Amino acid sequence: MDKIIVEGRNKLSGSVSISGSKNAALPIIASTILTAKECALTNVPRLNDVLVMNKLIKTVGGDTDFTGNTLYIRNKNITNFKAPYDLVKTMRASVYVMGALLGRYRQAEVALPGGCVIGERPINLHLQGFEKMGAKITIEHGYIKAKAKKLKGTEINFDVVSVGATANIIMAAVLAEGRTVISNAACEPHIADLARFLNKLGAKITGYGSKEIEIRGVPELKGCKHEITPDYIEAGTFMAAAGITNSKITINNAPLEHIEIIIQKLEEAGCKIKKTGTKLTVQGVERPKPASIETRPYPGFPTDMQAQWSALMSLSSGASIINETIWEKRFMHIPELNRMGANISVKGNTAVVEGVAGLSGAPVMVSDLRAGASLVLAGLRARGTTEISRIYHLDRGYERIEKKFEMLGAKIKRVK
Repeated sequence: MDKIIVEGRNKLSGSVSISGSKNAALPIIASTILTAKECALTNVPRLNDVLVMNKLIKTVGGDTDFTGNTLYIRNKNITNFKAPYDLVKTMRASVYVMGALLGRYRQAEVALPGGCVIGERPINLHLQGFEKMGAKITIEHGYIKAKAKKLKGTEINFDVVSVGATANIIMAAVLAEGRTVISNAACEPHIADLARFLNKLGAKITGYGSKEIEIRGVPELKGCKHEITPDYIEAGTFMAAAGITNSKITINNAPLEHIEIIIQKLEEAGCKIKKTGTKLTVQGVERPKPASIETRPYPGFPTDMQAQWSALMSLSSGASIINETIWEKRFMHIPELNRMGANISVKGNTAVVEGVAGLSGAPVMVSDLRAGASLVLAGLRARGTTEISRIYHLDRGYERIEKKFEMLGAKIKRVK
């Protein structure tokens, strides 16, 4: 397997362009199943997860052309309504095809999903929503089967906020009969991007970006061209990189409206931030001030930035607290950071970070996507060489991360 080797203690400088959001691209690609017309998606990140979703579209009978960062999809002749285990096991987002297939064809069969092991992520809210709309759900031999004579709009109130369930119910509802209202819906930017895309196709979705989303069913959808929103987590990762390396980095194509909480926390840690149009320049500090966080659904501090924040705070001038309220197994990067000299203790879903003066390079292993990003950041600041293995996790969410850091002046390379 590939590894990333980082030689630390090098100042970074220059600018970096943010790729399209994986978390927006995946449900949008799945949702193209809802129309027989051609869809053209631009700013699509070339990531392993995106390639898996592209393959899944082909598996159910769609036709795609992925050139550069533009993906053309034609789902005129869908003939297979089954998402097989060998694809679904590699990526949890494969479950999105269930809402799309059920919405257009009133049937779907999807293997129980896989993905990063960061905690229990049941899909009961997805299935309960489908059932409330009139689908019959059965689970057997590792597959979820959904069928409906017709889907009817209804009122769905989620017990907890779920990005995946919000997206799946939206997809099932756009061609359903009548009005569907989702209460306690996810507000994340990628949910809003999905809604904007579907509205371009002719759907009638309002309230996205708020806790209550309304979908009025339409008879059919058309095609369109749509640009995937920039990845605010990738932007946050490069912002944290400037902070941890005491460097000055300009971030192009920054989704400023989506990263306010990250900006606030970096400023609290002592970083200087300047906004110019869609550009954001971050100047780090030698030792960040301690700044505690608690992960929350959007617009709170994102759980997908918690690991990167742990790396930054490991070098702070004091003690900080990190409360992880979203996933119960999202501190798997902490032992690896401690191998590099960090002083972080974990009890339950709380980490206490005692800042240290410096980190040392070491062999470390990636446990999940964002954990991998935290280890790259730590390696950039550490003395000596950091060897990061199992980087296939990183490739699920960052487009050429080592190339982007290399262009900023980092001594970083991918090796076999």
